This record gives sequence, structure tokens and C-alpha cells, in this order.
Amino acid sequence: MEILHASGEKMIHHVDFITDFIFVENILSPCDIILVLGGSHRQLAQKAAELYQKGLAKYILFSGQKNPNIAEDISEAEWLKAIAVNLGVPAGQILCENKAAHTFENAEFSLNLLEEKSLKFDKVMLVCKAYHSRRSLLTYQYIFPENTKFLVAPTVDKRGLNRESWTMKEEHIGKVMGEVEKIGKYFKDKISITF
Repeated sequence: MEILHASGEKMIHHVDFITDFIFVENILSPCDIILVLGGSHRQLAQKAAELYQKGLAKYILFSGQKNPNIAEDISEAEWLKAIAVNLGVPAGQILCENKAAHTFENAEFSLNLLEEKSLKFDKVMLVCKAYHSRRSLLTYQYIFPENTKFLVAPTVDKRGLNRESWTMKEEHIGKVMGEVEKIGKYFKDKISITF
């Protein structure tokens, strides 16, 4: 939406600021590993498999505990792995972290597993739902070492929620504005007062 200031200059609408803040996407290049945040959206595994098959990483790490929205009695990570394997990703190139219940745990437990397996993570790719991309990136940057470079490869989930259309459905507006609130809650106590 275009708004003109009294001076006649173009102003950016508040929705554009929110869109640019919440929806993160990078130009992709080869990485050490693809890290996939958990969820009951098969699009996450499909995106990771597509990126793997393009040769953008040697490994995929799926994260996430059991989820009542998944019919099978397995973790999100194992469910996403099964989808990726069905799409042609070799099972031996996939790691699963099965305990994470939220984004901070996705990051923390994934880092622990990478360190335990002595896998390189200097440059990693995050696959997450499009509207979850800013919180995912901020969280992983907070948990991982400062020198880790992140590229974000968001995917549109089963709701069809994306940067172009999020203001067209009440449910989508609620999800995006919920992310704004969650970012505040996640990082409120992690900001140091400076003088």
C-alpha cells in the first residue's frame, strides 16, 4: 500500500514494515547442513529434500518431538525424515533430533547433536515456515556460535501463508502478529541494558 506524506514523498505502510521484519529469505548457496525446524507441515521436508537434491548440503537435520497433529506415533523429526526419504534423500544423510518442543529447543538440541556427531556447521541453512522465519533466525543466531553463518530458506506451509498474501485472511494475520508477540517474549530477557 502506498501512502504519501504531506510533503508528497512516498511513505512505507506499517504492513510493509511488519512483512519485511517477519518474512526472511536469503539467496541460497552451498552449506554444511540443512536444519529443519519441526512441525506437522510436509512442505518442510519437501523443501529440505529439494535443497539437498540441488546439492546445497550433504546432510539434513530434522528437529521436533511427537505432535498430536501427526497421525503416526512418531516425532515430527522422524515423520519429516520419512517424507524426505520417500523423495529420494538417502536415510544415511539425515539426522533426527526428537526432543524439541519449541524453537529454542530446536536450536539448542540441534546444536548439541551437531557437536556430538562432530559435524561442521560454519554455514547452515534454516528451513522453516515462511511466517516463522524471523523468529527461527534470531533464535538460531542466539544459540549457535557467533561465527556461524545462516541462510534462511522458508517454505509456504499447508495454510498457504506467505509474505504476499498474509493480510488477506484473518487466520493468517493472527499467525503473523502472533510471531511479532512471540519474538518479544522470546528475547525480552535476553537484551542487556547498555549505557
